[in-house]
Amino acid sequence: MAYFDAASAAPLHPVARQALLASLDEGWADPARLYREGRRARMLLDAAREAAAEAVGCRADEVVFTSSGTRALHSGIAGALAGRRRVGRHLVVSAVEHSSVLHAAELFEADGGAVTRVAVNRAGAVTPADYASALRPDTALACLQSANHEVGTAQPVAEVAEVCRGAGVPLLVDAAQSLGWGPVGGDWSLLAASAHKWGGPSGVGLLVVRKGVRFAAQGPADERESGRAPGFENIPAIVAAVASLRAVRAEAAQEAVRLRELTERIRTRVPQAVPDVEVVGDPERRLPGIVTFSCLYVDGEALLHELDREGFSVSSGSSCTSSTLTPSHVLRAMGVLSEGNVRVSLPMGAAEEDVERFLAVLPGAVAGVREKLGAPAAPAAQQGPGEVLVDSLGKRCPVPVIELAKVFGQVPVGGTVRVLSDDEAARLDIPAWCEMRGQEYVGEEPAEGGTAYLVRRTS
Repeated sequence: MAYFDAASAAPLHPVARQALLASLDEGWADPARLYREGRRARMLLDAAREAAAEAVGCRADEVVFTSSGTRALHSGIAGALAGRRRVGRHLVVSAVEHSSVLHAAELFEADGGAVTRVAVNRAGAVTPADYASALRPDTALACLQSANHEVGTAQPVAEVAEVCRGAGVPLLVDAAQSLGWGPVGGDWSLLAASAHKWGGPSGVGLLVVRKGVRFAAQGPADERESGRAPGFENIPAIVAAVASLRAVRAEAAQEAVRLRELTERIRTRVPQAVPDVEVVGDPERRLPGIVTFSCLYVDGEALLHELDREGFSVSSGSSCTSSTLTPSHVLRAMGVLSEGNVRVSLPMGAAEEDVERFLAVLPGAVAGVREKLGAPAAPAAQQGPGEVLVDSLGKRCPVPVIELAKVFGQVPVGGTVRVLSDDEAARLDIPAWCEMRGQEYVGEEPAEGGTAYLVRRTS
């Protein structure tokens, strides 16, 4: 089985396994106690904190270990907002942040706070100018991921940090996807990360709060981890997490070159081998191991099952794979095709022969799914009425787009197709189809039972 979903969770690094097993015998006691076993545990915890600080590029007393990356983000956001409550109750986030950040923003909004969500371009990147425009006198905190978890696009963190610093606003960086590849540059104020993203054990998060940042930990007071992460520290897991971070950092420079070549191979050859594919994300400013593409006329869940049967573990942001039947908020914010979406995220050590086998298997898997869905092989050529109505109410992705494509050739140049749909994904996928086909997306209007999407034939 070829595991190509490292952006969700990287396989446990051998160094992490060794460190975990070794520290189980030494790090089980309460590090707050003064007897011998407690002192041993404290030495392990202190050494891990020092090593983590070195990897991040901060002071050891700025590092807090939490129970997960999500907990680190939630605690960091809540603490920073509470610490700067006198300044105001305004939060700035990007539209493509991890769901844990967006959920924290929603909770803050429900409690009376104001949230500005900064838009991204079609590659998934923000601009420092947009962040500057979003900042206000009452802005308490800004958040920005170092790199996107779905499409791999790297964000201009250093530039945004400079903008925030100039406005006197702390910047919290979600470095979960990038910390294994290197420290985050720029004058940021808070940082969060998750060990299972770089090959450490799950259940270990990292929260860094720079000295001088106003921070008020929320929830009941606790004596551990500077009062910022309640509960008994999982010392063996923390030791293993930091050991694996140091190990992957030692391999990162060489491995980044190798994985970039493999992902570039996928980015180049997939559109050549599979028709009607859109490769998404920034082609240059991106993480080494992530490549994402979307396939027209494909059910994302069905494609993932086909690839799983062929021995490949990949993920998807298609609405077809979500219980909410809505496309990924990242793809939606970028305005790119969501149907048939595949994210390939290669772990360190991914084999070249597995990538080649994936490229050999993918065209047949996509063709098989399209055939089952009755996707059009080629646009029809006949000329017909000036407008055709497609009723796709009650049908889910990618069926509305398939039905649009089937009838599109029936209208003359200048004619229109009106697609009725109640599927949220249609709002993203129909305009994306128009862009890929060079046709005009006129817009949408309310319709009984759903929405009418109007497409004009231009060629």
